[in-house]
Amino acid sequence: MTKKDISEIKSQYTLEDCGILRLCGCYVDGERNKITQFNENFLNLPEEEKYKYFDIFKKTLSGTPGKNLVDMKFNVDAYADEGARTFLMNLRDSGLKDERLLDEFYDRIINNYSYVGNYLILLINQVYDIPGITADNIGLEDASDDVYDYILCCVCHINLSKPGLGYDEEDNNFHDKKPAHMVDVPDVGFLFPAFNNRSSDEDMTLFYTKDISKFEDGLIDCLLDCAIPLPAKQQKEIFTSLISEALGEDADFEVVKNIHENLEQIIEEKKQENPAPVMLDKTEMKDLLEKSGVKEEKLENFEEHFEMAAGEHGKLVASNVSSGKKFEVKTPDVVIKINSDKTDIVSTQVIDGRQCLVIQIDERLEVNGISVNPDTGEVIDRTADGYVEE
Repeated sequence: MTKKDISEIKSQYTLEDCGILRLCGCYVDGERNKITQFNENFLNLPEEEKYKYFDIFKKTLSGTPGKNLVDMKFNVDAYADEGARTFLMNLRDSGLKDERLLDEFYDRIINNYSYVGNYLILLINQVYDIPGITADNIGLEDASDDVYDYILCCVCHINLSKPGLGYDEEDNNFHDKKPAHMVDVPDVGFLFPAFNNRSSDEDMTLFYTKDISKFEDGLIDCLLDCAIPLPAKQQKEIFTSLISEALGEDADFEVVKNIHENLEQIIEEKKQENPAPVMLDKTEMKDLLEKSGVKEEKLENFEEHFEMAAGEHGKLVASNVSSGKKFEVKTPDVVIKINSDKTDIVSTQVIDGRQCLVIQIDERLEVNGISVNPDTGEVIDRTADGYVEE
């Protein structure tokens, strides 16, 4: 799902546009016991509670596509009569009114969610009349082309608030307040079916994780039966490792800088063609390294090494492995951060027989917030008469 697709669904979580039909929940303790369950008409809730739930639902659809919002495709087995996708279809089509299906849904999460502690499982069903749009992307009122019927699940940890003094409105005074069980932001969640190209995609689901360094593998495997992608942090580690392995001891500053610049160029070019997250397979990454100046003989076994690290059909999300607008150079004693569009001002040179990092200075130079003349090294007095800020 693109950011635009996700934003369209999030925009429905308001009092004016809300189409949520049912809200279901199950409160689970640290020993995996069901403390309480509820199933109610969302529209009957008090207004203040609706706002709190809207915040939770929006958070489950917040983040970066490809990083903590990940499109997942169902495995073949998920389509069987007892498969995960079939189960989710039945759950959605029931309008969340089948208590047997809801109990089984909760059990699947409880038996596979790794968190040890109290948490709340939330599940909603909404029917969204997808409005038609003009060629200029202007919405047309009362011109629904299709209906998007979906479920959204959020799993939130329950934390105790801190004890302390609190204000009591009834007697207009401060008293000792006991800890309360409070619902935290979502830890994991998913949207089914996915919403791709402004229509329902029943072969995909959108998975949310708060922690981008790991996924709930057991939960994904049992509840969704989807291929589990590599977490964003691991993708970055694989990307860095593959480059270091390809370059070896002959790693060159200019080549590494070229990789950074060429990767950013690929991301920008592909974004113009398709707003979906840009993916790099083994062939595309090899092409990137070749274009950046890595010698051909160093890439002879690259595709094999890529498969060993990321899987035979593995792909890396470009935004997960890119440094974005940051270009950082480190030595044991110095850290230099440069805007990604200014990398040309940094180079390595041999001066007096020593390898040096050279930074071109075209504008004002500051040392600990003090302006210094780059030509003379003298401190510039900003308060002096005639001083002009460049």
